[in-house]
Amino acid sequence: MVESKKVITQVVNPRLTVYSEENFRGLRRTLRGNLGIRNLENLLGGVDSLRFFSTNPNATLVLFSRTRFRGEFRVLRGNRNIRDLDDLLAGRDVESLISSNQRLTFAQVREIRRTGILPRGYRTI
Repeated sequence: MVESKKVITQVVNPRLTVYSEENFRGLRRTLRGNLGIRNLENLLGGVDSLRFFSTNPNATLVLFSRTRFRGEFRVLRGNRNIRDLDDLLAGRDVESLISSNQRLTFAQVREIRRTGILPRGYRTI
């Protein structure tokens, strides 16, 4: 008699894969869950492209023009594949970002930009 064991897996979204070169090349790192990356230069020696995936259509990716969630920002919703992060924000590079499986409002993003503090339950990298 063969016993079968049930395996329970839990998928954590969103999934953010960052690449050290444009067009999804070079070194890569996959991060899961709600998080903020304060300085993209400190991850892989710099991040030049990324893939953002979630099953939630309201999942939010926020890109900032300065480190520590400062400067100009762009809010993107849903799944995204960004081949080149250079000059994405009105001619400025992306220096920090927030990856969220929930909808972040513009008011929440402005508050994060003002304080530099992520919402409760978010990891900071």
